[in-house]
Amino acid sequence: MREALRGMTTRGRSFLAAAAAAALSALILGEKDLLRVAVLLAVLPLLAAAYVGRSRYKLACTRSLDPQRATVGSTARVVLRLQNMSRLPTGTLLLEDRLPYALGSRPRVVIERLGANQASSVAYTVRTDVRGRYEVGPLIVRLTDPFGLCELVRAFPSVDRLTVIPQVTPLPSVRVAGEYAGAGESRARSVAVHGEDDTATREYRRGDDLRRVHWKSTARTGELMVRREEQPWDSRATVVLDTRAFAHRGEGPTSSFEWAVSATASVAVHLRQAGYKLRLVSDSGIDTDADQAGGDGVLLDHLADVQPTQRGDVAMLVERVRQRSDGGLVIAVLGALTVPEAELLAGLRTNGATCVGFLIDTSTWLDLPPEIRADADQAHGQAALALLRSGWRVVGATREEQLPALWPQVGRGSQGFAWRATMAETVAGGMR
Repeated sequence: MREALRGMTTRGRSFLAAAAAAALSALILGEKDLLRVAVLLAVLPLLAAAYVGRSRYKLACTRSLDPQRATVGSTARVVLRLQNMSRLPTGTLLLEDRLPYALGSRPRVVIERLGANQASSVAYTVRTDVRGRYEVGPLIVRLTDPFGLCELVRAFPSVDRLTVIPQVTPLPSVRVAGEYAGAGESRARSVAVHGEDDTATREYRRGDDLRRVHWKSTARTGELMVRREEQPWDSRATVVLDTRAFAHRGEGPTSSFEWAVSATASVAVHLRQAGYKLRLVSDSGIDTDADQAGGDGVLLDHLADVQPTQRGDVAMLVERVRQRSDGGLVIAVLGALTVPEAELLAGLRTNGATCVGFLIDTSTWLDLPPEIRADADQAHGQAALALLRSGWRVVGATREEQLPALWPQVGRGSQGFAWRATMAETVAGGMR
């Protein structure tokens, strides 16, 4: 009851002040009718406080999120169900659910009246424009009487968590040479048949017996190919995300870092669906395997939290990947690189690994004058050339380009050597 009295609204306090003034005037003037008015003015707020205080402990609330894991740019629906557990009807209820700033403004909903044991559900939507994990709630309920004389605030302690994951874009099916490593069953095995001897081939790896070279496939693809041994293979892939803050440009959801995170998520999910045993690594501390069922959710939850780091460097990233490297396919989404940093990445070409790098031209996220743009393009080209010389396959990415259009370049096949040579000549010509 004391808390209810403290919850008097301005209108309720005005009634009490008017009651006090009327009672004082009645005593001075000796007017009994005025005293009755004073009593009425004082009783109304007290009755309202008793009415509101009686019902405030008899409310139950539940909240549901649909979905609990939403994609950037989508919406999520929040449903609130409020039930009056008492035998008395409530007054007007004002519901306000607390939300982080990134999900929008706090929704406010009015429920006029809940009868005894009656329940009511309300819903609202939130816009998920920024990655992360967000707490929805607690719910604040303001209880008022029909006259608006008393108002109490009750906060339900329950909080639900909404995870906003990066956008995942479907990618076309592309076969990447050098994708197999180790032993075991492989759902992603894709054997090409060439000629009358039906030979399955793969890229040459250092240490392979030269007697196993398959010259027909080598002539057709432009890359040295060897016969596969008759043994089962595992499809293994390591997806690497460059989280160095100074290697990215732009701010917010349209930054090059967000492009990189979305690209990493798309590549990881695509390879998982193709049957790869996947590992996700970043220089911000992520190092997780996604072999088990529900692995997509594990990967996307990690990527929902990842943020640019000020302490990352390429040497640390290379060392983290090599700690458990066992060959196979390495796909890295990289920000701006210097030539020495690009040369450090050559350390990932171990155990016959095939390395593919999406090298983001982060300068396209800035509005640069022509002379600075030329310097930025030259630095980007030099880094790409250094990666090519170390044996990487390089796919350039700019702000205007979409990952599905770039993805076929990962498996260039017969045009691999020609593409590398053309790019190397172009870059070298620009450096003169």
